[in-house]
Amino acid sequence: MYSWHDSAASQGLLSCHECQAVWPQALEHGHCPRCGAPLHLRKPHALARTWAFLLTAALLMLPANLLPIMSIAILGAGEPSTIIGGALELARHGVWGIALIILAASLLIPAGKLVGLIMLLLTVQRGWTTNLRQKMILFRIVHWVGRWSMLDIFVVGILVALVQFGNLAYVTGLSGAIAFAGVVIFTMLAANSFDTRLIWDRHLQETDIDPQH
Repeated sequence: MYSWHDSAASQGLLSCHECQAVWPQALEHGHCPRCGAPLHLRKPHALARTWAFLLTAALLMLPANLLPIMSIAILGAGEPSTIIGGALELARHGVWGIALIILAASLLIPAGKLVGLIMLLLTVQRGWTTNLRQKMILFRIVHWVGRWSMLDIFVVGILVALVQFGNLAYVTGLSGAIAFAGVVIFTMLAANSFDTRLIWDRHLQETDIDPQH
């Protein structure tokens, strides 16, 4: 059973948020001797920063999925397409595998990250102290899958760079791609801003143990 006496903070220690080195709490508000990063017992304003990044990402989800992400023109004919429209077009031509990958990377992964981070924030703010280890696993999954969210942007960037054959064929990136890149960036910032140790601090507060003493 986890208790405050098992934590590094109870032993007068803190860890660097950047390189994970452990130092005495006397160095708090100074800089890490190893990497030079600022030292804090807990990430300052972690909840406020995470909410701010998360809400920004949620707002950008609308233009990212409603605005066209790119335009493909072949022999002068073509029209802009959204992420969903492009996936449906691929499915209509029988390319179901790629269509499912695009939908997963464009909708399921970003939406799943938003929901997962909201659950973690509510865990701290609402005092939900059940299944804490499962919530830590959820955070690791959210943090790990973030890198795959850029799949669509990589595809658009590669196509814009390679498919430029004048009037024969060309690909143009549009505003939807910028909005989607914003969703990915802000969800990554939200995950990096969240301090998972706050989950355990909240648990200790609910059991009448003051984590700061």
